[in-house]
Amino acid sequence: MLDLQLLRDHPERVREALIAKRAGAPTLVDHALDLDARRRALTTETNETQARANAAAKAIGALIGQGKTDEAEAAKAESANLKARVKTLEDDQRTLDAELRRALLELPNLPHESVPVTAPGAPIENVVAYETDGKPTFDFEPLPHWELLERHGLVDFERGVKVTGAGFPFYVGKGARLQRGLIAFFLDQADAAGYTEIQPPLVVNEASGIGTGQLPDKEAQMYTVPLDGFYLIPTAEVPVTNFRRDEILDEADLPIKYAAHTPCFRREAGSYGKDVRGLNRLHQFDKVELVQFVRPEDSYDALERLRADAERLLRLLELPYRRLLMCTADLGFTQTKKYDLEVWSAAQERWLEVSSISNFEAFQARRANVRYREAGGKPQFVHTLNGSGLALPRVVASLLENHQQADGSIRLPDALVPYVGFDRIG
Repeated sequence: MLDLQLLRDHPERVREALIAKRAGAPTLVDHALDLDARRRALTTETNETQARANAAAKAIGALIGQGKTDEAEAAKAESANLKARVKTLEDDQRTLDAELRRALLELPNLPHESVPVTAPGAPIENVVAYETDGKPTFDFEPLPHWELLERHGLVDFERGVKVTGAGFPFYVGKGARLQRGLIAFFLDQADAAGYTEIQPPLVVNEASGIGTGQLPDKEAQMYTVPLDGFYLIPTAEVPVTNFRRDEILDEADLPIKYAAHTPCFRREAGSYGKDVRGLNRLHQFDKVELVQFVRPEDSYDALERLRADAERLLRLLELPYRRLLMCTADLGFTQTKKYDLEVWSAAQERWLEVSSISNFEAFQARRANVRYREAGGKPQFVHTLNGSGLALPRVVASLLENHQQADGSIRLPDALVPYVGFDRIG
């Protein structure tokens, strides 16, 4: 959520962000400012009416002491009327407070100055900030990962459809071992980089979804548990960031870094065609998420370190990858700056996203009320960051496609072998 004072002082910056992010009509700014002006006017009226009520109440005793019975009765009536008016004004103010908060929740975060700006109507063009040298070449026709999965009996899509539906596969045998090994490998690497492992709930309440910005923005992409008012998590970012909701952290404890493995659940409404084949796009998948709480002045250095933590995993897995600096139109509602990491799919001959690394500045912290206190100072909002370290499905797809051999087997990178117990599939 944006700082209300920033909105008052720089409304044009927020309008520009709405346009650049394609996150809604600029009139959302005018609506929020109108509610803010009405609320402030109502606050003034409430305070003035309360002061008049207090003065009338105070006058009653003096008038009675002076024997001015009629005037005392009039003062009592005035006091009662003013108190009733105060109650009405306070009720109206609570209503306006709630409306203003809802309006503020609809305003996106402001892009950082280093983010490429997308002009209205222009195509989305993210910047390739880095790309590894070379892509694998083969003296045979490489198979797509879905054929390799079937050949080696690693994943059963059909039974997943039978038991649940499309996008909920079973991992079998070495496929399951590969999943488990990758998760352990990612978590061990996170531990070595100073992250504390945390195992969060897989369902969250509405307040948690609001805290990280999934609500009220991505309801259509989330699975719900209506009877209990819960949501299945789309990413561990949601429960892990909310782990410190409504807390004041000690500055000496910052940065705080968490790593969490969870299944993630996404409806992926509107996805179809070749982009959903095999492991390209699932409704349930595993991911290790990295979350940080840092001081505001440290957050952009922390973003680069977090990015490096995720990229190190791709190098250890010997996967060709590239880093994209996302433009404003592809930045997302909550982020100020975001990198996407994409691995090369040798058989599909296209890039597959496996990680997004984002800085939210104080946007999430303000929604979730996560603050820190400097020694002897007032509490202020932390900056939050997160990134995938990493999402498994497309990592597996890229591993299979890029490391496949002429005989149909798949060689596993050395760093992964101790975690799975074999160096080759097939």
